[in-house]
Amino acid sequence: MTQSETGNVGSPGPLAEDEERTPTAAAEQVEERPPSPEIDISKPHIARIYDYILGGKNNYAVDREMADQVVKVFPEAPIAARINRRFLIETVRWLIQEAGVRQFLDIGSGLPTQQNVHEVAQAIDKDARVVYVDNDPLVRVHAEALLATDPNTIVLEGDLCDPQALLVRPELREHLDFSQPIALLLVAVLPFAEDNEQAYDIVRTLCNALPSGSYLAISHPLKEESTEQARAIYRRASLSGRPRTEEEIRGFFAGLTPVGCGLVRMADWTPPDRPNGLAEGDNVISMDDAAVVKKLPGMCGIARIDH
Repeated sequence: MTQSETGNVGSPGPLAEDEERTPTAAAEQVEERPPSPEIDISKPHIARIYDYILGGKNNYAVDREMADQVVKVFPEAPIAARINRRFLIETVRWLIQEAGVRQFLDIGSGLPTQQNVHEVAQAIDKDARVVYVDNDPLVRVHAEALLATDPNTIVLEGDLCDPQALLVRPELREHLDFSQPIALLLVAVLPFAEDNEQAYDIVRTLCNALPSGSYLAISHPLKEESTEQARAIYRRASLSGRPRTEEEIRGFFAGLTPVGCGLVRMADWTPPDRPNGLAEGDNVISMDDAAVVKKLPGMCGIARIDH
């Protein structure tokens, strides 16, 4: 969910339709009062910053100010966000349609946006089960409202950096069957575990808890000048976020079996069942943006978990 409109499965059409929506235009529709007193709008939050960059409405002035600073040093950020969403949508579609996975654990899901994981999955199989996890109370508030009539999807407030606490949550164990394959989605969230050993341990702990035949999907920014500048802006607001080198990112797939094209730059990723690329109309960018996409500093991929 970073994670609310829905669209057709397998074709991120609504994202393409939103190409003309700029963060500034979206901000004009924002309700500035938080829906719950537990939500602190005096400080920026990553989920709300990402929502704003995607053109969403669940953000506040402090988030928009921070996002605008990031876009100044990393002007490709809105395109990167859309490509990241395309990866998530196409990954979920492939996992349920081709790999036969019916359970999804999306950690760092963020605020609801277009074509959320449960919407993509349940459009193919209405019985698909999804657990969203995020540490932002605003995510829980919005997600619970969105999911009020969906018994197959739940949202938990939890921390990526404490996987053991998440794994023993009774709600998680009751909702997902840990004897059957589960797709672990860590999309654009691992940068917030800044210590390399801690980040690798988080992934190992989560993967080891899942049965053989499960899958891990990740996306992650590469360490380049623009992403390092964005990181410096986040750090001034006491927000974490560490871009990594290609070698460091590949470390997350240690011991796993890459699927399809494996872990590649975001511009080069294609769904495993479409190695020649997405069909015309499936893209979330304009032709004018194609050259920018080729240079986007990020990687993504899917791997199978076999014990």
